[in-house]
Amino acid sequence: MYIPKYSITTEILKNIGLVEVAKEVIENAPLVPGWEAKFREDAALKAAHYGTALEGNDLTMGEARKIFEGGVETVDQAEGAGVYARARDVQEVINYRNVLKLIEGCRQGGKITDRLFGYTRELLLEIHRLATERIIPPVEAGKFRTAQVVLKNSITGEVGFRPPGSLDVPFLTDDLLRWLNSDFGRKEHPVLRAGITHYVLAAVHPFIEGNGRTARAFATLVLYMEGYDIKRFFALEEYFDKHSDDYFGALSEVSNQSPRLEDRDLTPWLTVFTKALAAELSRIKEQVRELSVDIKIKQKMGQQVALSERQMKIVEYLNSNGEISMAEARGVLSMVSEDTILRELRYLMDKGVITKRGSTKAARYLLQK
Repeated sequence: MYIPKYSITTEILKNIGLVEVAKEVIENAPLVPGWEAKFREDAALKAAHYGTALEGNDLTMGEARKIFEGGVETVDQAEGAGVYARARDVQEVINYRNVLKLIEGCRQGGKITDRLFGYTRELLLEIHRLATERIIPPVEAGKFRTAQVVLKNSITGEVGFRPPGSLDVPFLTDDLLRWLNSDFGRKEHPVLRAGITHYVLAAVHPFIEGNGRTARAFATLVLYMEGYDIKRFFALEEYFDKHSDDYFGALSEVSNQSPRLEDRDLTPWLTVFTKALAAELSRIKEQVRELSVDIKIKQKMGQQVALSERQMKIVEYLNSNGEISMAEARGVLSMVSEDTILRELRYLMDKGVITKRGSTKAARYLLQK
């Protein structure tokens, strides 16, 4: 059985501490359902967009959003949603969305802490099949590679890393799964288990294509199944894409330590992985705190007050900009009349969500302190 080697450094401990603090705040914040749905939708969109962008997908965030919000299920439907792009790019985003649905289905089915869930080769292969559907030949989707592959620098053409031979792939993968399912492996912190899973799958490179997407998805599955889904508000893919040098650099640094997987010290990679999760969750924690207006409403009214979509747009603008004028509100709610905007503002004032400064047409509205 594979036994990962790493050291618990001060930085890793600090990162896990930040994750725990953010987890506590996010999970206990009494957000109204509309805000929770928005956080989850944004996280899924970012996971699909940035998770494929890391592999060279050229779709913009706006185009990926149209695929999500337009209910695009096939490449042929993309133009109807206003997306004019390479078929492959569209398919990759559709596929990643389907992978996220599978992970969510596993999360709803049981928790590993209750011994109701086990990590299997079949599940790994299904994630890969969904991630690469209609991207690679069907005989390769959801199947371990049968050929040697090398990872080259896209600029210099130099070989940066040579993964294990194809004959070793099934055994190395099963070794990881045995560790994940073992009593010994389950004693490790879920964040470390997710990071180790990501590294090993990326290093073994079990597939001809789609290894990065599969590794990131399977790591997310580990977090979700072991109590760290954190309301599904986060997407590690965004951090990895925006810090791609650190991300790929740490994977490469560890992989080039030794030809033997079991001899490699994963500490540099786990430092980057825990930092990514800590940064992403800390960012979301601050957004949740900015929405503490929901807590104030609950304290004042004795219950949560649901906000309409228009009211949420106003509050979201205020969170980003501090205050809003009637002219700015017309830009935020461009499809409704001024009377309707005033009615929404009055509702928010009546509920103690916002306050008004000034009494003329130049009045400005602020979040209630």
